[in-house]
Amino acid sequence: PLQVQLINDAYNAVVDAVLGAEAELAEGTEPCAAILATLKHIRIPIVSLDVPSGWDTEAGGSGGISPDVLVSLAAPKECARRFLGRQHFVAGRFLPYEVQRKFELNPPEYPGTECVVAL
Repeated sequence: PLQVQLINDAYNAVVDAVLGAEAELAEGTEPCAAILATLKHIRIPIVSLDVPSGWDTEAGGSGGISPDVLVSLAAPKECARRFLGRQHFVAGRFLPYEVQRKFELNPPEYPGTECVVAL
């Protein structure tokens, strides 16, 4: 739903998976524009996947939403440096070693068989 009060009253959290890292063109078009406008005004926690909607992948959050939780996929993107929320996780144990080496990634240690780790 796009009604801010309805979302705040009916839910405990919202998962933001509206726009991906390469979605700059979709931001100003419907239905993404209306959803992003709604997300900017809700009071319940927002959990963003990979790159928060409305954020530039490199520069960070200027005009986008302000999530409480960020779940980076594979590795944190450059914009995660500007994340000011409560908790940041990385889900990426599945990343092949060749990809880690190619992009010079240093993933965190995953305890046991966990696929997600808190940063």
